[in-house]
Amino acid sequence: MSPFDRRAFIGTVAGAAAGLAVPAVARRALGGRIERLGVQLYTVRDLLRQDFAGTLARIAAIGYREVEFAGYHDQTPVQVRAVLDRHGLDAPSAHVPFESLKAGWDVVLQAARVVGHRYVVVAWIPQEHRRSLDDWKRIGEQFNRAATACRAAGLQFAYHNHSYEFAALEGRRPYDVLVEATDAGLVQLELDLFWVTQGGADPLAYFARFPDRFPLVHVKDMTAGGDMVDVGKGVIDWRRLFARRAEAGIRHYFVEHDEPPDPLASIHTSYQYLRRLEF
Repeated sequence: MSPFDRRAFIGTVAGAAAGLAVPAVARRALGGRIERLGVQLYTVRDLLRQDFAGTLARIAAIGYREVEFAGYHDQTPVQVRAVLDRHGLDAPSAHVPFESLKAGWDVVLQAARVVGHRYVVVAWIPQEHRRSLDDWKRIGEQFNRAATACRAAGLQFAYHNHSYEFAALEGRRPYDVLVEATDAGLVQLELDLFWVTQGGADPLAYFARFPDRFPLVHVKDMTAGGDMVDVGKGVIDWRRLFARRAEAGIRHYFVEHDEPPDPLASIHTSYQYLRRLEF
């Protein structure tokens, strides 16, 4: 996804109510198929602004059972939870702004519990905070502190990548430095399979290097030229990747397309491909 709409998020979580019990972790994919598909709601952000409840209803009608938020679009956490329950949707995770680590983290966690999230995911690091490898090490320390607070609240912290983490900096990949600086017992990873591939890295190498650290993945496809397309329309070998799901620890699969011409048509196409995929 693109940089987070920070102001919208902060405004919508400010009225968070008392927390609800965190539901059980969704089951893993079994039998060579993805059991429950999800969608990252950044894909349909414009539709959500126009018709929040109606858009979630359409997502459920396609067949998705999970959604991942990137802001609540002027809905309170209580209102969000009510719409999810009405349409039989689960929201295991949400993207939150990097800035909330320093201001309002308790509000973020309370909202997450109300909606029913189990993962709180930082999805973007502003450029001014990541100019050197020492910066990345400091970010890892921040993540450890935020993840400790998450654990105390019954939640799990995670980080979502783009491609900039894989561009060499001072002779190393920042992603490697960041992951090494985090406590594997506290910080999990949401691997965006498009961005890691576009960045020139092999997801399977990371599955092997950091096993069971990737409970969440973003599923979006790429052309040979590096452009984003609906899942099944590009060159990423999904069978090859998902055959190693147990090693990676994948539990949740979120379809995403950052700029689809027709968002609902896009997620429908991706859903139809993935629901038939065997691996």
